Amino acid sequence: MIALPPLHQFLDPAALAIVLGGTLIATLLRTPWRDARRAIRALMVLLRRPFSADPLIEQIAHLSRIAKRHGVLTLDRSVATDPDLAEAIAAIVDGEGAESVTSKLAMARQGRIERHVAVADVWAGAAEAAPAMGMVGTLIGLAAMFATMNDPQRIGGAMAIALLATLYGALFANLVAQPIAIRLRRAARIEAFERTRLVAPLALLAAREAPRPTRAPLSPGKSGGPNLVSVA
Repeated sequence: MIALPPLHQFLDPAALAIVLGGTLIATLLRTPWRDARRAIRALMVLLRRPFSADPLIEQIAHLSRIAKRHGVLTLDRSVATDPDLAEAIAAIVDGEGAESVTSKLAMARQGRIERHVAVADVWAGAAEAAPAMGMVGTLIGLAAMFATMNDPQRIGGAMAIALLATLYGALFANLVAQPIAIRLRRAARIEAFERTRLVAPLALLAAREAPRPTRAPLSPGKSGGPNLVSVA
């Protein structure tokens, strides 16, 4: 059985700097700075449970009971931490109907999907760039090796850069960046589906609390019945 070499032999700071630094630069050059910041913050999503609409649906039911008992204007004092729910409740308090509330929820959900896709694309782009940066490190290592052929003591370090850079690029792409992108896309799909469950109860609440149109009062001398024509 062939024994593996010690793990410290697989660590080369120069090759690691070439791959990670090159991947970072390539990712930032193709990504807006806002999306790059969101991509870093999105790592916290991987530590949380998938989004569930159940607590928000319970809160909507509670707010519906409050509005039915004390009036819809009392919802203006309610606290909703979810931005979509807060916007919908504000629209309902302002007297907007079910169609308007549904449209606001759809626009908010679509905007959130676009942001999530952009964040996942940042990590997918890093996964694409890492193997290329590994190849760049390999070329740098080979160039250094050929430049030091007369110095056997320096050939080993240059060869290590050439070999380990390719290894680092493949590992970072397939074990770090690509799994993060896939998991973020999965979390985004779950949240998008769960948020569709908020539409029906909020639309019902808006339809119930929307102000009813009032009939215009009849002018004096006009009756509400059909006109009768007298025949001589």
